[in-house]
Amino acid sequence: MKNRTSNGKRFGIASLTAVLAALLLFTACTPAPTAEEENVVEIAMIGAFTGAAASASQYALTNMSNYIRYFNDEIGIPQVTIKLAWADSAFEVPRAISVYNRLVERGIVGLCIVNPTEAAALKPKCEGDEVPAIVLGITASLMYPPGWIYAIYPTEVERFSVWCNWVMENWQEERPPRVALIGTDTEWGRQLEGQGIRYAESIGIVMLPTEVVAYLPLDVTTQMLRLREGGADFAYVTSTWTTAVPIVKDAQRLGLIGKMRFAGYENSQSISLLQVLGDDVEGYSSPRVAPWIEEVEVPGIKLLRDLQMEYQGGLDIQGDEAHQLRAAYILCEAVKRAIEEVGYENINGSAVNRALLTMKDFDPYGIGPVTYTPEDHRGSNLVRIYRVKSGEVVPITDWREAPMIVPEG
Repeated sequence: MKNRTSNGKRFGIASLTAVLAALLLFTACTPAPTAEEENVVEIAMIGAFTGAAASASQYALTNMSNYIRYFNDEIGIPQVTIKLAWADSAFEVPRAISVYNRLVERGIVGLCIVNPTEAAALKPKCEGDEVPAIVLGITASLMYPPGWIYAIYPTEVERFSVWCNWVMENWQEERPPRVALIGTDTEWGRQLEGQGIRYAESIGIVMLPTEVVAYLPLDVTTQMLRLREGGADFAYVTSTWTTAVPIVKDAQRLGLIGKMRFAGYENSQSISLLQVLGDDVEGYSSPRVAPWIEEVEVPGIKLLRDLQMEYQGGLDIQGDEAHQLRAAYILCEAVKRAIEEVGYENINGSAVNRALLTMKDFDPYGIGPVTYTPEDHRGSNLVRIYRVKSGEVVPITDWREAPMIVPEG
């Protein structure tokens, strides 16, 4: 496996954590811009910058901040500066609601939310306060029916359906493939239950009982032994890489590598997974919705890496940073369009929401076109299967259109 930090020293999570810890005193409680700070438009990010889920939120904040700085310096809006406020939810819904309320009091006109569980609690509040939000991790209930929540890719059920089709296209045995879901006891971790399972079964896949683990599981022996007894051909991880690493580690310890294959949600197929587990994740597949972080021929991937090198002095990458860049440039563009429509003096969340709905095939950096309509806030329906091959994450299909799967009832 090649050295993934050879282009510059790694700006580690520890370094970022120290910076965030120093800044937490100002989170969400910072006074609104003073009279001297004229022509400032503020958007915000809510994430778990401390606690078990901190790593994912921290590098999301880094990449959002980097792009907004780049936008102000290199693109910009005449005589207007976009600023990013951020607030720590600590992976707690009540706290997310509290910091959201304070951000709205500050006058934010747009929002990025990292965690879908917190987004679910904030969805009606965003609508009531007329503050549009892009969510980095989505569920079907966030997307349907459309409201003031936006995404940049299809739901996990829709992505999973593309992965299931790929499995059936390439299955060689006479019997049907057996697939088991394994993930956290959260709305996000369980979102494939129901429609996802029914879709898989409708095309001939045998779905085994779902296995539930902690967000940071210490031991999954019991779950892995049940999967072995059920004859699982695939274990599909429905959570992030922090959950996937101990799952595959225990599978290796139990001698299951090679006897069952592993796959999962896009974030689970990460740099850390490759670094920690090496050959044990050979063949790990995922339905990805943006290019891999090492596809530097894509302008947006190159920009993201260049900004980390310029602003941080090194790379801190995991694999799904393209989502964070895409969320940042969509929000910046929406603010720009809103000001063009109503003027700086009248900018508000409602104007930004209208601006989002004007986006049609918006793709300034080649990461993937984004289109919003009143009926569809997913932004994109494109999915591509990536698999670990010789220690690298590589695409093995073309981009495919995921179906729209609206929750029943």
